[in-house]
Amino acid sequence: MKSFSESYKEAGVDVTAGYKAVELMKAHVARTMNKGVLSGLGGFGGLYELDMTGINKPVLVSGTDGVGTKIKIAFLLDKHDTVGIDCVAMCVNDVICCGAKPQFFLDYIACGKNFPEKIAQIVSGVAEGCVQAECALIGGETAEHPGLMPEDEYDLAGFTVGVVDKDKILDPSTQKAGDVMIAIKSSGVHSNGFSLVRKVFSVTEQNLARHQSDLGATLGESLLTPTRIYVKAVMSLLDSVKVKSISHITGGGFYENIPRSLPAGISAKIDRSAVQVLPIFDLIAKTGKIPERDMFNTFNMGVGMAVVVDKNDADKAISAIKAAGEDAYVMGELVESDEGVIIC
Repeated sequence: MKSFSESYKEAGVDVTAGYKAVELMKAHVARTMNKGVLSGLGGFGGLYELDMTGINKPVLVSGTDGVGTKIKIAFLLDKHDTVGIDCVAMCVNDVICCGAKPQFFLDYIACGKNFPEKIAQIVSGVAEGCVQAECALIGGETAEHPGLMPEDEYDLAGFTVGVVDKDKILDPSTQKAGDVMIAIKSSGVHSNGFSLVRKVFSVTEQNLARHQSDLGATLGESLLTPTRIYVKAVMSLLDSVKVKSISHITGGGFYENIPRSLPAGISAKIDRSAVQVLPIFDLIAKTGKIPERDMFNTFNMGVGMAVVVDKNDADKAISAIKAAGEDAYVMGELVESDEGVIIC
């Protein structure tokens, strides 16, 4: 007998919609499968066999995050196939900061009402993010929450696990004055600072549809640009040079994230003229009359990751990053100081 409860449906939860959503998302999930996956969708847990080839002391590294209020832009544009990429990116870009390679991912979607086609669109983005991150989507959960949120809204979060050899975990204590800091370019606002973005632009469907000549796109298209996933670039980099630290530039911008990867007594001196600020940030600052200090303390400003290497390895590091499909450049150096970040 198929599972169905008329009483539950009358309360706002249609279990059959969940079954349909699973069927619609199976093709997307299949794109992420690799030899480590031991189970399909529908079980109580996702099974994954780790490949320990070349790893003597395996250390598991976990990360979890969501998309934040960026999904409000997706609601207004009725475009739901890219926020899943953001969700994966925010998780995997964190775990690679210690040198770990993501292995698998799980998502969690809470919605006011389960519209199977919309849920499948969201998962298609999650799957695309997993493909870009070279990890498997081995499970997840979709939960209807009638009365907790409007029927046409949802929230999205995810979780990833990576693995690194204990002897290869990045050691920020090896950093010293004279090391260089390399910027890996972002694709835009990524998934942080959207509460301020929405305030600055008084976000409406009409405003989002307006073409911005300085962006070469509508405001909505620019804001919904998916977060870059840096897994391939960082794995290539780690194989090419000795990397001392990596910082994922998320909420809190330069001033909060970069110091998390610096040892005591060492600061990052950023050359402001070297930072390749993207047009979207210039537009945000101009429209909202936001001081530059606040911009660098809220947004990534065009820098998705900040990598520290010995100055003699800088050129080789940049070449490895570019060969993996990302753009990079030197934006500063480390100095003896307790200020954390110095932008001048």
